[in-house]
Amino acid sequence: MRIGTAGWSIPRQAADAFPGEGSHLMRYARVFACAEINSSFHRPHRPAVYERWALQTPAGFRFSAKVPRAVTHEGRLRGARPALERFLGEAGALGDRLAVLLVQLPPSLAFEARPARTFFELAHRLFGGAVVCEARHPSWFTAASERVLAGLQVGRVATDPVRAPNAARPGGWLGPAGDGRGALVYHRWHGVPVTYRSRYDAAWISARAAELAAWPAEADVWCLFDNTASGAAAVNALELRAALCT
Repeated sequence: MRIGTAGWSIPRQAADAFPGEGSHLMRYARVFACAEINSSFHRPHRPAVYERWALQTPAGFRFSAKVPRAVTHEGRLRGARPALERFLGEAGALGDRLAVLLVQLPPSLAFEARPARTFFELAHRLFGGAVVCEARHPSWFTAASERVLAGLQVGRVATDPVRAPNAARPGGWLGPAGDGRGALVYHRWHGVPVTYRSRYDAAWISARAAELAAWPAEADVWCLFDNTASGAAAVNALELRAALCT
């Protein structure tokens, strides 16, 4: 079970939970085992930046990185090879710290089997780690689209707030038996009612902890809080970790 946040900022209200010297990332990585790189969606980073981030984390730490908007929002998954190769040439400097590619799709992008297959097959050829998709159009939550994602070994990200009846639970590729064993299972929580800002309350954290505990030990479960605007993400991540330990 990996719990973390989008980025690794340490808010003032949680600073005491991240003791020691060093950068925010160094302090963060002593507490959490993963982080999500969101800035890669908006702008490129030099390989030296990714390499520096890798060097500031311990051996078992892992990153997920969001695929650039040039691929997902501007290109809408079509003609993606140049931009994806460029991105992986940069982010590849993370070495074994880079474990997951996060493909967040625009809400207007409906599911089409052919471009989805073309893109995700390309992603797997270029990247040896896990690929997960945060779909936001309702057409990505049908039985047909689930079968395509599962066949492509692409996990569908579980999200909050929920955009479709089954969006709160991971889908797509969940391993050979469909129970999470042998798959990376990705949760991404943005805050409710105010997206990116609201802090989840104790009842919500307790309910998520109970759900997460039901995954088999062989599932590689990631839980990322993206309600970072108010500093709530780090607080909620600490609360979830404590709930899972009780």
